[in-house]
Amino acid sequence: MKFEYRDGEIYYKFVDRKRDTTNIYLHGWGVSSESLLFCEEHMQNENSLYVDFPPFGKSSKKIKNWSVFTYANMLIALTEKLKLQKINIIGHSFGGRIAILVASINRQNVKKVVLIDSAGMKPKRKLGYYLRVWKYKRNVKKGKNVSNFGSKDYQKLDDEMKKIFKSIVNTNLEPFLSLIDAKTLVIFGENDKETPVYMAKKLH
Repeated sequence: MKFEYRDGEIYYKFVDRKRDTTNIYLHGWGVSSESLLFCEEHMQNENSLYVDFPPFGKSSKKIKNWSVFTYANMLIALTEKLKLQKINIIGHSFGGRIAILVASINRQNVKKVVLIDSAGMKPKRKLGYYLRVWKYKRNVKKGKNVSNFGSKDYQKLDDEMKKIFKSIVNTNLEPFLSLIDAKTLVIFGENDKETPVYMAKKLH
């Protein structure tokens, strides 16, 4: 099904088994809700909501001036449209960012949260990072090609989505953690380099 929000058309799949509580599954950056559909095999007695974050999956490929807060407000608006009063949120990576914000903003409706390799914590930066930033800015100033800078996820995006991506990764969500009332489970992989275990400890 489709849901219009701002300049985007949002694809979602709602499995309604007439339960009081709905589990919302939020995917990571660069994939879609299909990456989490396997959860249906294990949650056959529960309501489930799967959402494609634009520009991924079947949602709009073109959006403008979105931030991590836009994504969170979009999800809250969708839950209101579907009249979901009690929700659990399971967020992976980027989806964890949205889970953190929704759980901190919409506290009366969020009952439980699962954060899997969640992004949103301020990363520890090494000297090499700052050298790359300096080199990038120097090349921009000189008019040189900078298309090979940034992560693989970043390089795949068009110019507008690059702005959105930079806004998202530079938004520190740590101040929102203390606002979460819901019981929360934090799961991280010990070998994950994108969201290392020290971030799990910060979340905890």
